[in-house]
Amino acid sequence: MLVAAIVGVLAQRVHIPYSVGLVLAGIVLAFIPYSADLPLNPDLIFVTLLPPLVFEAAFQLPWHSLRRDLPLILLLASVGVVLAAGVTTVGMHFIAGWPWLAALVFGMLIAATDPVSVIAAFKECGIKGRLRLLMEAESLFNDGTAAVGFGIAVALAMGQHSSVLELARTLVVVVGGGIASGALVAGAILLLAGRTADHLFELTFTTVAAYGSFLLAEHFHLSGILATVTAAIMLGNLGHLGAITARGREAVEAFWEFAAFVANSLIFLLLGLQLEHQHFSNIWLTAAAAVVIVILGRAVAVYPISWLFSRSSLRVSFEHQNLLFWGGLRGALALALALGLPLEMPLRYEIITVSFAVVASSIFLQGLTIPPLLRRVAARERESTS
Repeated sequence: MLVAAIVGVLAQRVHIPYSVGLVLAGIVLAFIPYSADLPLNPDLIFVTLLPPLVFEAAFQLPWHSLRRDLPLILLLASVGVVLAAGVTTVGMHFIAGWPWLAALVFGMLIAATDPVSVIAAFKECGIKGRLRLLMEAESLFNDGTAAVGFGIAVALAMGQHSSVLELARTLVVVVGGGIASGALVAGAILLLAGRTADHLFELTFTTVAAYGSFLLAEHFHLSGILATVTAAIMLGNLGHLGAITARGREAVEAFWEFAAFVANSLIFLLLGLQLEHQHFSNIWLTAAAAVVIVILGRAVAVYPISWLFSRSSLRVSFEHQNLLFWGGLRGALALALALGLPLEMPLRYEIITVSFAVVASSIFLQGLTIPPLLRRVAARERESTS
């Protein structure tokens, strides 16, 4: 945490994204003798660090704005993920020579976007409004879609053959059950929070909601991410009806902002520490091809779907489409899914190493170039309103 705070101050002074600074700090720490050998495992990311990140982002989403753009967001988070995964699967099969099922597993785990550093850049550049909502909401929902699709892809790769009808039923149960789990936990928490005006108890209830909804859904093999997203949206938008006091909401927002900061810091520092242990020299050509293929997959996901809404009230300007495309960074979820692959999974080592390469290149390449683009858009919007 001390390193994270120092890096954060330095990153602000030299005007680089906080996430980039943390990854660089992690790489430096990996070469320092007697530095802590901290493991980066799927449980740490998926169970411990992901719920606060998801909850903090979803808690801030205004339902009235989200509801208006929900058709576009859901299409990007479902069909968009499938398109991106499909392009990546085909590319890794024909260009990298991977078997179809191994390519499909990689395509699904790398399809979800992680806008942590982009949202930080949004805050730094003072951009709010619809673009930020689209970026943040899409990433929250497509995390859930990618995790579900990844589970199905791994089952197929491990020899568990299912019919199309069975796969469709599994998808509906996992997604619907995750949303229901989140709604159930949030409903119970709203009832309990309404019985007290103490902000400490209200803060405790939201912590239970964030982790409780996730763990409940995962216990029944449902989508924990969608459960936490649902619980956070309900608490964030229904809490003002009397369940959460004004002081309690201030405390909740401040606490979860800090919790997300700690989780982000740990993830990016651990990523930097682990990069030193990855042997990219063995498969650098495959990794480079994967970086290009994943970027192409993101383009196929964003531009055609945005074009479908070009003549409607949900139209997205071409400039904003470019930001949605280039701001689709990869991050914590991809690493958690890759590290959680079964030991007997074909090409497991290659998938993990290439995933690290894609995430690292995404953070450095897109993370460093997106802030100037955002500042340019912010300046144009200020000029148009003045």
